[in-house]
Amino acid sequence: MPRLPMLAAVLLLSASAAHGSFVVFEAAGADAAAITAARDGFRTAVGGDTVAGPNGSFGGQRREINWDGVPNTLADPAPMPGDFFNSTSPRGVEFSTPGTGFMVSTNSGQSSPVLFGFPNDFQTFSAQRLFTAIGSNVTEVSFFLPGTSTAATTSAFGLIFVDVETISAKVEFFDQDGAAIFTRDALQSGNQGLSFLGAVADAGERIGLVRITAGLNTILSNGNLGNPNDDVVVMDDFLYAEPLQVPEPPVLLLLGLGLLAGCVRRGPRRDLT
Repeated sequence: MPRLPMLAAVLLLSASAAHGSFVVFEAAGADAAAITAARDGFRTAVGGDTVAGPNGSFGGQRREINWDGVPNTLADPAPMPGDFFNSTSPRGVEFSTPGTGFMVSTNSGQSSPVLFGFPNDFQTFSAQRLFTAIGSNVTEVSFFLPGTSTAATTSAFGLIFVDVETISAKVEFFDQDGAAIFTRDALQSGNQGLSFLGAVADAGERIGLVRITAGLNTILSNGNLGNPNDDVVVMDDFLYAEPLQVPEPPVLLLLGLGLLAGCVRRGPRRDLT
């Protein structure tokens, strides 16, 4: 193989190196005490202060969302915009769903019943609000430099599920190119129970998208489910490492790709005599 095409091939190989592993933190049980140690272990592994700064920032290393920063005007029955935590409260995440939108539960004293109208199914880890997609059990989380449209990645993500009674809740991570790099089911907690599931990159992996599947059922509106039988699961706190800007491709990699493309276009030299 000629020298320059070989260089390009080596650079291409290094760009698609195998992904490493993630360190998992998980627990489930009847109340907040059952999962707090796992949540705290995740926090320690990610790093950051113990007291939140503006916009859920913990020392510039970790961000958290407990949904209580969402105003009453954007709580049940009103939808919460998917970009609320990148525009209004810039924490570097935006949400999307195949459903019709997102909703946080009401605080006591508001017009809609608390806990999405299901007081016998849900409790909170951090009172008072919970979070759910509407009309779907899937929530996707994209990352940005907080308050901007600049794409970002993170090295860790965790959350609290509420009411995982069957194997029906899971988290999937994808890298910035859309390749799957991690998946794990949440532990079952029983009726009204809490489950924590988080994972921290152990070999330099970068998470560009998180897909959360919460239960087998859907919430359509306060007190209304997609069907009367399947397990319905909602969410409480989200925790993740500070989003960082997606790096530009290395100069040498771009050079190698250009050289390889040039060789392919030219093809072998022919002697026409």
